[in-house]
Amino acid sequence: MKVIDQIREYFEGNSPVFFANLKTHVWLSSFSMILAMLVCIPLGIWISRRLKIANYIINAINIFRVIPSLAVLALAMPLLGVGFAPAAAALTLLAGPPILINTYIAFREINPAVKEAAYGMGMTPMQTIWKVELPLALPVMLAGIRTASVEIIASATLAVLIGGGGLGSYIINGVSMMSKSYLLIGAVPVAMLAILSEIAFSLLQRKTNYSH
Repeated sequence: MKVIDQIREYFEGNSPVFFANLKTHVWLSSFSMILAMLVCIPLGIWISRRLKIANYIINAINIFRVIPSLAVLALAMPLLGVGFAPAAAALTLLAGPPILINTYIAFREINPAVKEAAYGMGMTPMQTIWKVELPLALPVMLAGIRTASVEIIASATLAVLIGGGGLGSYIINGVSMMSKSYLLIGAVPVAMLAILSEIAFSLLQRKTNYSH
């Protein structure tokens, strides 16, 4: 009960601070996710048509899957300084691999006969991508986006170490002060955001599967 009382006392006097940190965390995660999608989805489609260089690009981006999140954040600091920009750049790099790989796999698995049929109907390559290939590839792509979203939300807690702000400040302070209340104030919302993201993308993925 002592921990619950401490949490209640914190919110009674500091709820604006909490919601500001929550807003920063959501904005940082969302911005990084959108940026990763804008870069990696077109790149994934592009390399799905160029097998000779696909493996090189995939192996290169896979490096960021084995480097710890904190190390990626630390590497961003000398280049971009501290604050929102290096945190967003690092999180974008962390989100890239699952989005790129799933996009590549999704488009590679499309039956060539389907594309040939689209070309036979007079569609241009771009029309074929948008009207035929993308709807077929979407379920696999969403699986990668779902994985990336959970990774970003969790890793964004470390952004506070380079001045990115967010809910990670409560977790870092909780560890340094050995405060269970601070740990819970930071960890529970992060877990809830990750779960909500997982559920939302799972439902969207299921809907696209049913539409086929």
